[in-house]
Amino acid sequence: MCAHTSQIEKVEQLEEQYNVKLSDESQRELFDRPSYHIIGFTHAQMLIIPQEKPSVLAAATWGIAPETKKVSELKQYYKEARKFGGGINARSEKAFDHFLYKQSIFSKRCIIPVSAFFEPHDHKGNKYPFVFKPRESDFLSLAGIYTRIENKVTFAILTQEASPLFARIHNKKNRQPIIFNEKQISQWLNKDLEESQIQTLLQTHYDENQLKHYPVSSDLFSPKVNSDVETILDKIEYESLEGY
Repeated sequence: MCAHTSQIEKVEQLEEQYNVKLSDESQRELFDRPSYHIIGFTHAQMLIIPQEKPSVLAAATWGIAPETKKVSELKQYYKEARKFGGGINARSEKAFDHFLYKQSIFSKRCIIPVSAFFEPHDHKGNKYPFVFKPRESDFLSLAGIYTRIENKVTFAILTQEASPLFARIHNKKNRQPIIFNEKQISQWLNKDLEESQIQTLLQTHYDENQLKHYPVSSDLFSPKVNSDVETILDKIEYESLEGY
């Protein structure tokens, strides 16, 4: 599960990188504030690039919900949905069959730009967080799907079976978010894709050489500590993790 992300760049940098414009200018100040640690289960607001209007950055709630729900019902829905993941992630293998995902996979795909994301590593029963960051750019482009509920958008990050790197690090779940390169971004947002073309994109693995990763503070997983701080992205040396 990819339930922890980071977005620390200014909106202007996102606009330049993806050739898009913020859809609601009144939100610029909000999203210009760096978010060093965004926790999926808080159902935070993040910026996505939606398939229906790929020229914009739109605010969306992390945690996909059915379009049959009302905005007033979302809080209770998320509370109940927590036991099966809270809509934070969507397994790509179920994209065309799941009652919720199949409503979005053809017409409501999206890109979620992040500065980094975090995954847990299990070592002798202890959990150590690792951060994954782009090696040569400011952003990683995660694949997602979304729904529209009244005036809100809700989304999930799509995941796939782990590549060798992620199988080594995320060694309990053996999953990873789907990450796209520049060419795949435009393909993913293309409204004319057929099922076979979507399947091909869902099965593509990002070049591991374009990622850097290292362990960070265990504060990331502590509910008693404010981990939304710049230092959460700093490398931590754990004696028990020699070789990582």
